[in-house]
Amino acid sequence: MYTFIRQLLFLFPTEGVHHFSMNALKLACKVGFLKRIISKKNTPASKSLEHELFGLHFKNPVGLAAGFDKNALYLNELEALGFGYVEIGTVTPQPQAGNDQPRLFRLPKDKALVNRMGFNNEGVKVVARRLKDWRVKKEADRSSLATRPLPLIIGGNIGKNKVTPNEDAWKDYEICFRELFNWVDYFVVNVSSPNTPGLRELQEKDALRKILSHLQTINQTLAGTKQEPKPLLLKIAPDLTQEQIDDVIDLALEIKLDGLVATNTTINRAGLQSPTAELEAIGAGGLSGKPLTQRSTEIVQYITQKTHGAIPVIASGGIFTGADAKEKLQAGAALVQVWTGFIYEGPAIVQNICQELV
Repeated sequence: MYTFIRQLLFLFPTEGVHHFSMNALKLACKVGFLKRIISKKNTPASKSLEHELFGLHFKNPVGLAAGFDKNALYLNELEALGFGYVEIGTVTPQPQAGNDQPRLFRLPKDKALVNRMGFNNEGVKVVARRLKDWRVKKEADRSSLATRPLPLIIGGNIGKNKVTPNEDAWKDYEICFRELFNWVDYFVVNVSSPNTPGLRELQEKDALRKILSHLQTINQTLAGTKQEPKPLLLKIAPDLTQEQIDDVIDLALEIKLDGLVATNTTINRAGLQSPTAELEAIGAGGLSGKPLTQRSTEIVQYITQKTHGAIPVIASGGIFTGADAKEKLQAGAALVQVWTGFIYEGPAIVQNICQELV
């Protein structure tokens, strides 16, 4: 059924269809019996999929990567589709429109997407308020139930505004960290998107140390004696050299990061089936989907083997099926994330992956 629906959806501009589809799902989930049907159909039933990581209890290992629900607009709907966790963002201190449209493109022959969104989001204050409202309502709903379902884990993916110079980037990350601290379960620092000019320069060891060590200091302060510090992770690019990955590993161990997300999108276009003319017409942007599968797995495996599993890795890149997820988990990943796979495989992707993982 979804194959037919996808053919229809793919006739229309990518970004517009994304918002249309999610708003249609949102409308359906406002009808009580429809939401129950959707939730029952897509909620993995096996307790064997439950997972402990970072001191958090995930109901299953399949999450939604950052960039899909940038503004925390669709948490109820994504929970109904069975996701174990959702990473919102990337969120910046000030609202920003992102890059000019069109900025999201399909490559069906490669089962891939190219995006140059540019951290379009409503700003951290709006997102924090929305997360607070969502959490208050969810807690009220759960308290009225005889058996409490496991909550949806929320990650906060944070970045810098385009106009902020790199030497002041640490200030933007601090603002986002402080504003979201009480409303997300873990944080991911994004310095690896190719769509904000100069952002990837922050992946260099000294620049990263300044940002991450500062956040860890704030983390301890905000946690105080009342709660544990929030898990802090770093999302890395697939285009890093082995030497750069080694630098990231050394820094992660030094600063005691809780984990890494491997990987973001790539600027590499090698080996694609899509015509060169089509790629040239699309232009710059980060490539995601099937072409990223092998490189993402290689990096997951390298980090795991290099650290003997000391740094947990969330795998992201080219996960469409249960077999793809198994490959990442066997390479050493603790959890997996989907994004482009969701677009190509449809709303049953979590259920389908989980069925193969049981």
